[in-house]
Amino acid sequence: MNLDRYSNKKIGIVGAGPGGLTSGMLLASKGFDVTIFEKADRVGGRNASFDLDGFKFDLGPTFLMLKPILDDVFRESSKDVNNYLTFYDLDPMYELVFKDKKVSISRNHDKTYEEIRKYFSGEEQGFINLLEREKIRFEKAFNCLKKDYSSIWKLFNLDLIRFIPWLSFPKSMYEELGNYFKSDDLKISFTFQSKYIGMSPWDCPAAYMIIPYIEHNFGIYHVKGGLSEISEAMKRVFLEYEGKLLLNTKVKKIQNSDVTLETGENLHFDKVIINADVGYAFKELLDYNDLSHKKFSCSTFMLYLGLDKNPNTAHHTIFFSNNYHQFVDSIFHTQKLNYDISLYVRNASVIDPTLAPDGMYNIYILVPTPNNKANINWEKEANNYRDNVIKKFSEKVGFDIEKHIVTEKVITPQDWEQQYNVFLGATFNLAHTLDQMLYFRPHNKLNQYQYLVGGGTNPGSGLPTIYMSGRIASELIAKEFTD
Repeated sequence: MNLDRYSNKKIGIVGAGPGGLTSGMLLASKGFDVTIFEKADRVGGRNASFDLDGFKFDLGPTFLMLKPILDDVFRESSKDVNNYLTFYDLDPMYELVFKDKKVSISRNHDKTYEEIRKYFSGEEQGFINLLEREKIRFEKAFNCLKKDYSSIWKLFNLDLIRFIPWLSFPKSMYEELGNYFKSDDLKISFTFQSKYIGMSPWDCPAAYMIIPYIEHNFGIYHVKGGLSEISEAMKRVFLEYEGKLLLNTKVKKIQNSDVTLETGENLHFDKVIINADVGYAFKELLDYNDLSHKKFSCSTFMLYLGLDKNPNTAHHTIFFSNNYHQFVDSIFHTQKLNYDISLYVRNASVIDPTLAPDGMYNIYILVPTPNNKANINWEKEANNYRDNVIKKFSEKVGFDIEKHIVTEKVITPQDWEQQYNVFLGATFNLAHTLDQMLYFRPHNKLNQYQYLVGGGTNPGSGLPTIYMSGRIASELIAKEFTD
């Protein structure tokens, strides 16, 4: 590879989240002169970690799906991801706890088939039908997700035309599950994944049925040391290619291809990639109107616990509220705090002892909540909501969690917005409605100078698609300097 080919081309990247790091390592591996600016003291953005009294917590993502995309990104950088990271292929992938049952969901189709037969007798064939039909939907969708849609003419491509019938418009994911199952709990078991992109299964377009298929076909992985280690590995590759990483460096403004730092220093680049939260970037960094008129995802209430007793939950467990539909409706429609909560719990210590001191347990709890358009006073509500989460979790595991807390940290939707620059505290970014997909989402190429990566651009939220956004932006830049 001729690394001198692009060595005089300077690329600035604002934000060292997974999208910015993906672009950074790919472009640096091609020989571009790349500088990444990151306001925090470490890389990762919402895919970073933090340390608390000897415990190491992932700040955000805990599910790694569609691992082949991550493999490809490293391979395209002439690296082997397995030389940088240790992966655990989870089985079961997760446990789903309802009022009257606990269902173990495995990547092994025979195991999941038996669980469905045990708890939902007579509906087993629906699972087989789902795998067969959703495989086709995924194959139709996947080629569409790899493309750049910065021009409306790029909507007129054969792959997208072939995918249109598989949009199942105007059905939602939940409605689409009626093709496979009758039981509400079973439908929920294959549609709760809409929360990965911050949407309700009753609103999320049926096209996103590819998400549960991806889980069941490709599996879910944990990374030793937490998923934040992916960002750290990308940083290592970037630095190995002599990329420049400036931590604790906040960007104040981006104009054309000039980057102005908070210190007042102005730096010129040939191209600039923006990996800040898209709502924040448009409002604070760019000469664009903000996106407040757009539809945004829900937010999350986060509780990170260090315990001295094992709650004996699976690596990933979802405890559903007594009335799940009502709980979801309170998040997305009435936008009121609902104390009959569903909660997601990760107990990574069951397989990864690096995350907690000896004899201790690293517990990550997420509760979906309305975003900050709901105007909830979190300074007033946070303590009561935290106590409710502890109470509900204690009821589920059969002992008083409060008595075994060694350390803890809370992040509210207000914190996401004020401390982490997440617009409206919408942790999953712009909603994934059909009118905010592909060309109708902020473009990977904003103009001749600026490119956008992350969950707020095409192809969308979630680690695999964020990696894809980073790859799309890097390919566009490389092509521009090659043509």
